[in-house]
Amino acid sequence: MIIKTPEDLKALQEIGRICALVRDEMAKAVKPGITTLSLDLLAKEIFEETGAESAPMGEYDFPGYTCISVNDVVAHGIPSDYVLKEGDKVNIDVSASKNGYFADTGLTINIPPSKDHHQELLQVAKSRLYKSIEKAMPGTMSNNLGRAVYNEAQAHGFTVIKNLTGHGVGKTLHDHPENIFNYNERRGAALIKEGHVLAIETFISEKDDYVEEYPDGWTLKTPRGNYVYQFEHTVVVTKDGPMILTHGVEEDFYNPYK
Repeated sequence: MIIKTPEDLKALQEIGRICALVRDEMAKAVKPGITTLSLDLLAKEIFEETGAESAPMGEYDFPGYTCISVNDVVAHGIPSDYVLKEGDKVNIDVSASKNGYFADTGLTINIPPSKDHHQELLQVAKSRLYKSIEKAMPGTMSNNLGRAVYNEAQAHGFTVIKNLTGHGVGKTLHDHPENIFNYNERRGAALIKEGHVLAIETFISEKDDYVEEYPDGWTLKTPRGNYVYQFEHTVVVTKDGPMILTHGVEEDFYNPYK
């Protein structure tokens, strides 16, 4: 989507704030002993209070208000009776709509104790997101956003998932550009224009560079069970620099285990 009116921006800012609120309230509740279903029901409550609708549930009939992916699950994890425990990696992915406008955001948390390289994976995924966002300027090709992610992942001995991508967002959950890769993929690269609304996300992997869908039709994992760390913001491209719509209250992702 490309923003056309001040009303577009105002509506997108509203749904961006809601998605950030849901994400951070869920993050605050992450602790050993809580189920992923309980986390998901927190999202349900906030959606109902704010008049928003879960995008995965509303658009795709996903069996959850949000996607919660634990340990070797990379994405599209289904909320369940799984009880979180010490050492778990938890990814929370929140997308929602209100009044016909969509936003999308996500974060990953390590519940202590965690391995040093898992902490490094988390930090690289988070820092590379902001470096990728910095590249989102009018006149830039979308593959430049991916180059910023891939080069740093390689420098740390990690790789990126090549068949999960960021994307355009706005009037639909998945809009133009269809794919914003985490590497320098020139084929199908799109010109980023002023007013573009983008869901920019990083997928930093221990080793594997692609995911596979499991028999439930939703869950995505790497072939060898390698962990993947994801962070995501919804961003508006402006001539003065990227405008992040899904900042939290502290203008960063909430992490109870900093």
